[in-house]
Amino acid sequence: MDFDTITYELRDGVAHVRLNRPEGANAVNPALSADLRAVMLEIEHDHEAKAVSVTAEGKVFCAGGDLKEFAAAGDGLPRLAADMLVDFHGAIYKMNRMPKPVIAGVGGAAGGAGLSLVSAFDLVVAGESAKFTMAYTRAGVTPDGTSSYFLARHIGLRRMLELTLTNRVLSAAEAEAWGLVNKVVPDDEVDDASAELAQQLADGPAWASGHAKRVIYAGFEAPLEEAGEFEGVMITEAMATHDGREGIAAFAEKRSPNFQGR
Repeated sequence: MDFDTITYELRDGVAHVRLNRPEGANAVNPALSADLRAVMLEIEHDHEAKAVSVTAEGKVFCAGGDLKEFAAAGDGLPRLAADMLVDFHGAIYKMNRMPKPVIAGVGGAAGGAGLSLVSAFDLVVAGESAKFTMAYTRAGVTPDGTSSYFLARHIGLRRMLELTLTNRVLSAAEAEAWGLVNKVVPDDEVDDASAELAQQLADGPAWASGHAKRVIYAGFEAPLEEAGEFEGVMITEAMATHDGREGIAAFAEKRSPNFQGR
């Protein structure tokens, strides 16, 4: 597929997605939102894609919403935003629901919708000079990008309120300490670290990893019995796969498993 605002390549089971609006600081606009939703739909239905790596071209991961484009919309802005969020939120829903780990490599700044996007990834590697800020109320608007769902769960309600109401800027080290990112690496290693982690997951028991993601998200807020029932359904299904049988046999036989991703 061809896209205007992102690049996409599938290599060795890893779907490599790269935000590609460096001249606009990779800001979220209708075009990028539509491309992001389309590529996530493509990845969801591509059985060769086992894991996803998302990075960005240029010095900024994502500066948030494209305020210049929003200002130019004049009185048509509410409708433009509503249409855009169908795609932007739709991309995030796809990202979250697909049984494939989505890893982000974040260099530079992630603000507003960029921070919302970061909070929706499954795993996040950040460069040591990366910065994170909500920035919504600074522009006189409220949060979007599902940050009210994901970000508060990662960092806690009181910290979510602090970031939203004060627009405090978090350093990469603070973001790691708060649980927003998993790992901080040198700036020039961000892209490789994201790709390597995605490759590691794609090369392993990919079916189990992807469906373990589903179990964790489903169980996070479910009643105890519902969480347990879903766990039971999924682990018995896993035991019927090649990788489930192979992993158990390899453990019993004290050898390395030969996973095939299914």
